[in-house]
Amino acid sequence: MTERRWASRLPPAVWDAVPAALLLLNVLTMWPPAELPVAAALTAALALPLVWRRRAPLAVFGAVAAAAFVQWLVDVQLPADIALLVALHTVAANSGRRVTLGAVAVVEIGAVLACLRWATDGAFLAPFAALTAMVVAAAVLGVNARASRAYLEAVQERAVAEERARITREMHDIVTHNLSVMVALTDAAVHAQHRSPGKATAAMLQVSETGRQALTDMRRSLGVLRTDEPDAARHPLPGIAQLEALADQMRAAGLPTGLDIVGGCAHVPATAQLTVYRLVQEALTNTLKHTPTGTRAEVRIECAAETVTVDVTDTGPPTASATTSGHGITGMRERSADYGGTLLAGPLPGGGWGVHTRLVFGAPAASA
Repeated sequence: MTERRWASRLPPAVWDAVPAALLLLNVLTMWPPAELPVAAALTAALALPLVWRRRAPLAVFGAVAAAAFVQWLVDVQLPADIALLVALHTVAANSGRRVTLGAVAVVEIGAVLACLRWATDGAFLAPFAALTAMVVAAAVLGVNARASRAYLEAVQERAVAEERARITREMHDIVTHNLSVMVALTDAAVHAQHRSPGKATAAMLQVSETGRQALTDMRRSLGVLRTDEPDAARHPLPGIAQLEALADQMRAAGLPTGLDIVGGCAHVPATAQLTVYRLVQEALTNTLKHTPTGTRAEVRIECAAETVTVDVTDTGPPTASATTSGHGITGMRERSADYGGTLLAGPLPGGGWGVHTRLVFGAPAASA
């Protein structure tokens, strides 16, 4: 393990220099003294440019190809010819189709020249086919490497975009809901401060607790809240069990809220429970913000073996309820779609506003 960590810290140029060193060592130990100077010089010209192949693949390929042509002119065969395949692979891994095809054509011309000069007994087809196979293999491996790298980059970009979208949704829900509740509680405290100081004090205490809850949720969403911190235990990750506290919070803010949970929800995954909580939270926040005093909200959660059905309705005027153009409804639709649900939000036939969806967590996603 220590050796692997040490090796991973070495710059890529060090690893690129290893093949060149081995090829030079082979020439120095295997070639006759009379041919050694020319062989060593050509080997160096072929292999040493590979050290810079990651920085300038086309320039390195050109230098190696030129060295190979000089080698052909002086009629010297060397193991370092493999450097041309390495350079071709690097070009294919870092360049487009046209450049790659051009590099392949250059190497193929070299293969033809090599076979014409060095093929034994006049045989041409067999060595040319072998060289062509190696050229194609080097190019294909390079193209595959480029495609794999592009795919990984796309996956990483998508993951970053999804994480940003998740944080945006969380921040919107947390900030919008808690600020709406805090404003409603503050207004209630102002009206009650002279007639009922005790109620005003209770409302302000609720404002303080709501603010702490918002800060904890924001820190958790941004990944800076540790599980061993007191706030993490005091304000656990919201789920279906916390809907009663949410309903109490809305009642304290002036929105009478009924809650009906049907079926056991202990088997519902924590992430799905968080989605249910955020959907209900956003729907109730919209009702609190957009409906007049006296509006009543009803929340019904139905838990089944593989689904959770969410219904939130209110008695407010349809034109005053949440509109479908805001970020809140969009975020709700995205949350619901993550679990195969189709969010329905709009006026109810008998008056009021309704939000409905069904989340699927135990089977392949299917629209509600």
